[in-house]
Amino acid sequence: MSEAKYKVLAETEVSEVFVTEDEEGQVLYHLELGNITVHLLPEDWEDFLELMTQVMQ
Repeated sequence: MSEAKYKVLAETEVSEVFVTEDEEGQVLYHLELGNITVHLLPEDWEDFLELMTQVMQ
């Protein structure tokens, strides 16, 4: 059994956003905020990005 691919998209001292892809090709986005981690499927990640874009306006 091989490990999932792991790529850091952004990080600060206390937060990190990374994406993983398992051996079956399933992609998950992970948003770590301190001691909380949110795991998102690609369609949920896109929705989250749209939401954050609205927040930034």
